[in-house]
Amino acid sequence: MVINVFFVIVLAALLLDFVIGLVADLLNLRALKLEPPPDLKGIYPPEEYRRSQQYVRTNTRFGIYTGAFRMAVLLVFWFAGGFNFLDEAVRAWGFGSLVNGLLYTGLLVIGSSVLSLPFGAYATFVIEERFGFNRTTPRTFALDHVKGLALAVLLGGPLLAAVLWLFMYAGAYAWLYAWAAIILFSLAVQYIAPTWIMPLFNKFTPLPDGELRQAILDYARSVRFPVRNVLVMDGSRRSSKSNAFFIGFGKNKRIALFDTLISRHTVPEMVAVLAHEIGHYRKKHIIQGTVISILHSGLVLYLLTLFLGSPGLYQAFGMAAASVYAGLVFFGLLYTPVEMVLSLALHALSRRNESEADRFAARTTEEPLSLAEALKKLAANNLSNLTPHPFYAFLNYSHPPLRERLRAIEQHAAQQGD
Repeated sequence: MVINVFFVIVLAALLLDFVIGLVADLLNLRALKLEPPPDLKGIYPPEEYRRSQQYVRTNTRFGIYTGAFRMAVLLVFWFAGGFNFLDEAVRAWGFGSLVNGLLYTGLLVIGSSVLSLPFGAYATFVIEERFGFNRTTPRTFALDHVKGLALAVLLGGPLLAAVLWLFMYAGAYAWLYAWAAIILFSLAVQYIAPTWIMPLFNKFTPLPDGELRQAILDYARSVRFPVRNVLVMDGSRRSSKSNAFFIGFGKNKRIALFDTLISRHTVPEMVAVLAHEIGHYRKKHIIQGTVISILHSGLVLYLLTLFLGSPGLYQAFGMAAASVYAGLVFFGLLYTPVEMVLSLALHALSRRNESEADRFAARTTEEPLSLAEALKKLAANNLSNLTPHPFYAFLNYSHPPLRERLRAIEQHAAQQGD
């Protein structure tokens, strides 16, 4: 291991990322209030509000411990020469460079997953169980991880092999070919996910005929948004929390509603929630996100080309020999500062888009305040934090804080009533 500019940048970025996250967590804990803000008092009964505060404290502290452990493991592995030790062990098996790359990357991923498994189990079976959310059985928990690993091998393995092969043998334009491969792969996965991937984890059944289905279809027609099907997902199989989302794209798009969501909300509230999701489509947020993702992957691959041949990158991690697959791993760590800045910009964009989707829902539904009522119920059912610290929200929130969303919706409803 050589202490050079790459070593300094990666170490500084990792530590800075951890410290900033820690500061945000501590500020968020300090921002917790004994009583909810006056304008949000009606969301929680007093005992439930106190329980929501405890839920935030418990998850935040657990996240701090988990992050510190992962950081410590990474630094110990790095400084102890673990990256080079693993590389030499893989090379000793006598396979070619491409197989070595798949094995090296796969073993790092498996090692990380194994280390994370106890934390995931604790979060599910202790924290979520303690606060009444968990409905996951040990069998479902284990099967989810097995299925996830199988999908990573069956889908991620070939893509990784293609990227490695291209950077090994395709020359100066390898990043362009790899970019094209990733774009095609991403679009294909989005297309097949509703039919082949998501049903591996959850059961999707058509929403039965009735008032809710008719109201949803009537609303979709009123905003000229054709929907192929409305599905109910058995979200209660794993958690009592609620959600709704679209799956697929083009003619294959479908609405998916958690069964827990349907059981807790009125028909106007359900229509408002779906109107918000349709707003993302009508405002081109889905296309925008896809384009940003494509451009981001192109940027990463181009920068990877610039640094892949730098001896100092491998020396910083104590490698005896350079390789494309190790360079791919190390560049991911080197890219941390860029990723930090991009994540802030993307979160800001996401919050703007969420506000725009809220406005769309309030403008196009017959009862604009139904969305506000739905958001209040979702916050209460999920024990959401009503008073997040602004810095924490700036770093981590993809949606505006609840208070901001409610104020905006109420203002728009008042304007419509004038």
